[in-house]
Amino acid sequence: MSTESHSSGGRVLVGRVVSDKMDKTVVVEVQRRVLHPKYRKYVNRRKTYKAHDEENACKVDDVVVIKESRPLSRTKRWVVVEQRTTSA
Repeated sequence: MSTESHSSGGRVLVGRVVSDKMDKTVVVEVQRRVLHPKYRKYVNRRKTYKAHDEENACKVDDVVVIKESRPLSRTKRWVVVEQRTTSA
């Protein structure tokens, strides 16, 4: 998944929904590849973000685009911008 800057302010990340159990909130896992400083090998790093999903449209395993926003709760600082459902 990738990290890119957006012209309208705030970071934009692409990740996978790992939980949709909360109301109007999804947990998105963002994965990135980092070069290890000592061993010079690429390793996968992942981090989870709580994102606001107003319509409760996102389901587990959906690929979503999230955008940084103002704090919406104690832990929620991201908003789902775009949803790409995966066909299984």
